[in-house]
Amino acid sequence: MNNNDSPEDSRPMGRGMLMIFWVMVLGLMTWALGGWQERKDNPNRDPLSADTGQYREVILESNRQHHYVAGGKINNRPVTFLLDTGATDVVVPEQLARSLGLQKGQSHMASTANGNVRVYSTLIDRLQLGSIELRDVRASINPGMKGKGVLLGMSALRNIEFRQRDGKLTLRQYPAG
Repeated sequence: MNNNDSPEDSRPMGRGMLMIFWVMVLGLMTWALGGWQERKDNPNRDPLSADTGQYREVILESNRQHHYVAGGKINNRPVTFLLDTGATDVVVPEQLARSLGLQKGQSHMASTANGNVRVYSTLIDRLQLGSIELRDVRASINPGMKGKGVLLGMSALRNIEFRQRDGKLTLRQYPAG
């Protein structure tokens, strides 16, 4: 047996492989827990929806804070909605509004939970939540609003029937007519 065939030569390689294994295990656990956390915050990333021909329906589960958060689209671009029946309009953070191509209109004052703020009117051409689709939705751009979430207020919800029961919110859109 020559010196190159000694069992001791494989120890550093074995330690390296063991270290790589544990780094991969920790990475996978972090990824899995991150996905689990995100599902807890937004259990409706792809909301359950149906189009019966008579109406379009979306069923949302409340998150752990008992809020209704759901994935949707504004002008065919993905967004996250927080349903807020206390908000007069759909409210979009300014940075997100820019990336969605929303144009700032006339400014006005709005009363929020954090006091009065200056917002800008805008119009959303197309808003989607599951199978529900709305056109020409009045909205506000809020320069002081942080994050990427969109408040889905009454300017969108006023034409949708909604019912809450057992931690689920059923939204139903009937055809105009």
